[in-house]
Amino acid sequence: MIEGGGTALLADLGTGAFANLLAHRPLGSLDAVLISHMHADHFLDVIPMRYALKYGDVRPARKLPLYLPPGGEALLRKLTGAFPREPYGDFLGEVFDLRTYDPARALQIGAVSVSFAPTSHYVTTFAMRFEACGRSVTYSADTAPDENVSDLARGANVFLCEATLSQLAEEELPRGHSSARQAARMASNAGVERLILTHYPSTRDAAAMATEAREFFAGSLQVADDGFTYEV
Repeated sequence: MIEGGGTALLADLGTGAFANLLAHRPLGSLDAVLISHMHADHFLDVIPMRYALKYGDVRPARKLPLYLPPGGEALLRKLTGAFPREPYGDFLGEVFDLRTYDPARALQIGAVSVSFAPTSHYVTTFAMRFEACGRSVTYSADTAPDENVSDLARGANVFLCEATLSQLAEEELPRGHSSARQAARMASNAGVERLILTHYPSTRDAAAMATEAREFFAGSLQVADDGFTYEV
């Protein structure tokens, strides 16, 4: 979740993310959801969110904007089309304002500007840069080491970068992810102030990941976990 200038956005919504969101703020106070790519671990909690928006005790007065990558709405509708038909309306459209973003153009959502860059992943995926109040956060989404992602993160206050792979898996092919060391190299190349590692297996040791990343990044460095918050 990104908050700035009174605007609150979600970048991706994988399994468990919706419950974590509700621990931090009411659903009705969220301004938009943005999905980087259509892998289930990045969008599947759109489904429980839909049920909460439809049947929850407090229902927002307006539809929640849901920004999807090109082709994302068709895939999401194909998935929800497999559910038993309900006797009313559009399963998604009843509660979401479905929008397809153009990754070549920046979005302005409330006080937050969002820009995009393609990543190196197994399906079409976009990293996101959020800017508000003179501060910036770049989220890598899923990616192997990629200059497009480093360029998007150039000079960012915070670079939230995936670190899925172990050091031993760095050269495996095909590859659509990065290691902690590779995330650190991208952060160093981009000249960011702070690197936060995320999207890693629960079996990985956070301290070991930080040690690996420290070989290539001299700035402030942390490893994210559930409930992690940071003021930019």
